[in-house]
Amino acid sequence: MPAIVLVGAQWGDEGKGKATDLLGRDVDYVVKFNGGNNAGHTIVIDDEKYALHLLPSGILSPDCTPVIGNGVVVDLEVLFEELDALQARGVDTSRLLVSASAHIIPPYNRVLDKVNERFLGKRKIGTTGRGIGPTYADKMSRTGIRVQDLFDEHILLQKVEAALGFKNQVLSKIYNRRAIDVDEVMAELLRHADRLRPMVADTSLVLEQALNDGKNVLLEAGQATLLDVDHGTYPFVTSSSATAGGACTGSGIPPTRVSTVIAILKAYSTRVGEGPFPTELDDDNGEFLRKAGHEYGTTTGRPRRCGWLDTVVGRYATRINGTTDFVITKLDVLTGLEKVPVCVAYDVEGVRHDEMPVNQSDFHHAKPVYEELEGWWEDISGCRTFEELPEAAQRYVLRVEELIGARVSAIGVGPGRDEIISRFPLLGD
Repeated sequence: MPAIVLVGAQWGDEGKGKATDLLGRDVDYVVKFNGGNNAGHTIVIDDEKYALHLLPSGILSPDCTPVIGNGVVVDLEVLFEELDALQARGVDTSRLLVSASAHIIPPYNRVLDKVNERFLGKRKIGTTGRGIGPTYADKMSRTGIRVQDLFDEHILLQKVEAALGFKNQVLSKIYNRRAIDVDEVMAELLRHADRLRPMVADTSLVLEQALNDGKNVLLEAGQATLLDVDHGTYPFVTSSSATAGGACTGSGIPPTRVSTVIAILKAYSTRVGEGPFPTELDDDNGEFLRKAGHEYGTTTGRPRRCGWLDTVVGRYATRINGTTDFVITKLDVLTGLEKVPVCVAYDVEGVRHDEMPVNQSDFHHAKPVYEELEGWWEDISGCRTFEELPEAAQRYVLRVEELIGARVSAIGVGPGRDEIISRFPLLGD
């Protein structure tokens, strides 16, 4: 069986968790392949809300095996807090697998992340301060700590001592902060080792065997296309590969096993943190979208920046990811608007751009070129077929589909697990 990749098409918070959960009923494995606890998914099941940060969304599907892949960075404290919270609500978490090659977020990287962001001042990136960036930096400089290192105390000690030999100099001499004690770090890491051990596996091998056995494997991105470290709005990005290409490196599944790429596109745009955002609204319309869409970060609680849908970004996501299917979420939030503007191009100092400018400075100065579509007033939360949508809502979806260059296979019409319209099968006919 082929693998399926699911990514965010904007700056995150598109509703990937809901889409993953929807697909999770029909897949056998759900793999988180990048990021850490710097992003969140909110899933609603029978009026119960579940906020996930590090765990794959498939953990809420009883017949699905959730996997934390090698491309993820793991905060052990957060991992077990999430597991305990789900278990307290009756969720079976015993199926979770964690890659032996995933990197661990040590406590000194959380400290460095926060003090560095404060040090940057106006030049700050907008990091969540959870140690994600410094941990990926350690990974690339080959000084990181992996899950498997927890089970060899001698190697773990060597790695912690080597890391702190440099990082304590940075903390004390550059940031004027207290040096971090090696023994404190060792104690924090090792206290989780015994509980973690049964979950650890060669997940790349497990997934290869699952595919060979005819199982469905869904690869779930953290963050989104425009936060990808290579293809996003750099430097205002995350520290990992959040696009379809990252699904292969972050899971150990080869690209020849991937057949479908599903991208999640919110019916309007949001962004958390710093960086350019061409369609951002600093007016009543922006506040309407924020309140109607409950646009506050699942992980941080920060109010999200809101704007109209940007189909230039949508086309870019189609191209970069090789998107075969889109899921549009939160279409219901647009209910009650007389007109719904959609960005179809950018104006950069008098020059029209129908595609994403390659120059970041041009993107920073881009002004949206809008096309206005008719709005609708009817409540669409009860619609379960495309034909049940008001004609104006149908026209909105069809025009967006035309502009982004790939079919819209599903449409979210409310926060609930079942408040979704399926136009085309996401897992094949």
